[in-house]
Amino acid sequence: MTLDEIDFALLRALSANAEQSTSRLGEKLGLSQPATWRRIRRLQNAGVIAGRRLVLDAEKLGFGVTVFLGVKLATKGRVSLEDFERAVGAIPEVQTVDHVLGLYDYRLRVVARDLADFERVLRRRIMALPGVGDVEANVLLSEERRPGPL
Repeated sequence: MTLDEIDFALLRALSANAEQSTSRLGEKLGLSQPATWRRIRRLQNAGVIAGRRLVLDAEKLGFGVTVFLGVKLATKGRVSLEDFERAVGAIPEVQTVDHVLGLYDYRLRVVARDLADFERVLRRRIMALPGVGDVEANVLLSEERRPGPL
């Protein structure tokens, strides 16, 4: 699929605020509402727009600590990657599970109410998973959301 400048402008506008109406988007881009809708539909059908999601403020929901964990599996042969991913994905405090190259096999984003709550999640849930070897924790101090490469 070939994207033109209007497609990229539409994607930038939707990335900034996916709740905008097609009429409002069309006004910004100099398109009619039906033309804007057809472009969005074409981008969805092509898989360029994979979905929309709700972004929650974890801190306002009572989760004041975010920790990035590097997890190295102790023995790759004994525990399948799929089994680890399924088990760690079932832990509600684990927001993302990224299989990565480098020093660690996985990078996890974990939220907790406070450091004591994080320690409980780490000891009772994550470290108890089969195959978990080395773990490195990095506490998030601040985060700046940056737009994608569009």
